[in-house]
Amino acid sequence: MVGILFGLLAGLLMSVQGVFNTRLMDSSKMWTTNTWVHFSAFLTSIAIWLFAERENLLSVFSVDNKLYLLGGVIGALITFTVIKSISSLGPAYATMLILLAQLVTSCLIEGFGLFGTEKTCFEWSKLIGVGLMIAGIVIFQK
Repeated sequence: MVGILFGLLAGLLMSVQGVFNTRLMDSSKMWTTNTWVHFSAFLTSIAIWLFAERENLLSVFSVDNKLYLLGGVIGALITFTVIKSISSLGPAYATMLILLAQLVTSCLIEGFGLFGTEKTCFEWSKLIGVGLMIAGIVIFQK
């Protein structure tokens, strides 16, 4: 149940953040906005770390696959693409496409067991779910 609540909260926060970032870009440039977003996220993370965790910050470098250290780089690219998508398509349509891409990518990651994820078997119900999402996007656009 906790996972479901956090998943719903993540979706809510991502949608609001995407719109906030897009509106912020109205008064600045893309990479200025992206820099501010990640700088403020850095400050927030440091503050929470100071009060809640206090683990050695350099412990992240002990990860086995150094590729995983690129999460922040991916985060900057996500912010860029979300802002561009929302400014071009609007929040609802952009979010539907983002969710579709997330679902398909996540299914591929699970299906092939990529990035240390447990490999799962192909299920027709997942393919039908993706098809229903695509149909929903088409219907929504009518």
